[in-house]
Amino acid sequence: MANKSLIKVAVTALVAGLIGGGVAYGGINYFQNNNIATSSTSVPTGSNKSGSTSTTNVKVNVSSQATKVFENNKAAVVSVINLQKKSSSSSWSGILGGDDSSGSDSSSSSDSSSSKLEEYSEGSGLIYKKSGDAAYIVTNNHVVSGSSAIRVIMSDGTKLSAKIVGTDSVTDLAVLKINSSKVTKTASFGNSDNIKVGETALAIGSPMGSNYATTLTQGIISAKKRTVATTNTSGQTTGYATVIQTDTAINSGNSGGPLFNIAGQVIGINSMKLASDNSGTSVEGMGFAIPSNEVVKIINELVQKGEVVRPALGVATYDLSNISSSDQKSVLKLPTSVTKGVVIMKTYSGSPAKAAGLTKYDVITELGGKKVTSLATLRSALYAHSVNDTVTVKYYHNGKLKTANMKLTETTKTLTKQSNW
Repeated sequence: MANKSLIKVAVTALVAGLIGGGVAYGGINYFQNNNIATSSTSVPTGSNKSGSTSTTNVKVNVSSQATKVFENNKAAVVSVINLQKKSSSSSWSGILGGDDSSGSDSSSSSDSSSSKLEEYSEGSGLIYKKSGDAAYIVTNNHVVSGSSAIRVIMSDGTKLSAKIVGTDSVTDLAVLKINSSKVTKTASFGNSDNIKVGETALAIGSPMGSNYATTLTQGIISAKKRTVATTNTSGQTTGYATVIQTDTAINSGNSGGPLFNIAGQVIGINSMKLASDNSGTSVEGMGFAIPSNEVVKIINELVQKGEVVRPALGVATYDLSNISSSDQKSVLKLPTSVTKGVVIMKTYSGSPAKAAGLTKYDVITELGGKKVTSLATLRSALYAHSVNDTVTVKYYHNGKLKTANMKLTETTKTLTKQSNW
């Protein structure tokens, strides 16, 4: 996703860099020319003949598999524009802090402020299905998050309005719908389980926004299944995702665009990149894509239901690491050996946890055979299962380790916050 102001800054920096390079080069030439002037070799005199330099009509027939993938799929890749409302007021109202009702008609309210749509951010998207008068686009959830309206720009520049069919913040995927009358190409998905480290990977998208739409970059698959932490808008870790790692150039604006194999199949949806590590060291060539097998599963559910239905425990929770060691001992009565887990702060009526006998201040340490060390690992362990699955949970109750089986139910509207499961 590319922010419009950041794009302007990047372009300004590029121009400044070019100007600086020109100044340095000019300085070098100055000294070189001074040295040349002292040479005994003189410049020939006499009349100059008219210039006769010309180009030669040389044609190079370049045909590679990467070129074929690009030509066959570029029309299926679009730019996605996130439009949001910006409240604006008259200049007099802004300066004086009062209403400026002059010139307004009788139907206008006394409040001089108004809302208009403006471009908030840009990303990429992939047209993957055409059905009747509708065509479907997959992109990232963070590309369309908070939007008041969505605009799609086709590879030929055609602008279309789009509607959100469904979004899923957990996997960072979203499905949009547009009128299919202008759609000439849809892309197909490959099996992401079959990719190999070292094979060619191609990305098509709009790095730094639609000014650079339909850009092709090439690299390789660096890792098939890389586990990375996912964060919310506050920077808190909310879970873990298994993604494809690639050194294919992926920049702001490529979010939501496709990652292809050399056969022209979509093997992933580009979602994020690592720009620096915890120490601030700059990182190059580390981009990540959501595997196509997971993409297909999620977008099908989004089209069918408008959302992804996941199982729930029916509890409100708190990370054990955020509780003082004294409270862990006096309130939770935990053994000193237990330092990681998730604390139940509340069990909801009729929930799987309540039915299994879990209560307030119990500490979950394992779910479905997977260790639970934080809220993020609890989410990953829980979402590995489906509604109506029966799982085994291990937890501490008054300092004693217990085991229970629970049948998972569907997430309810009340379980929408990060600490509710």
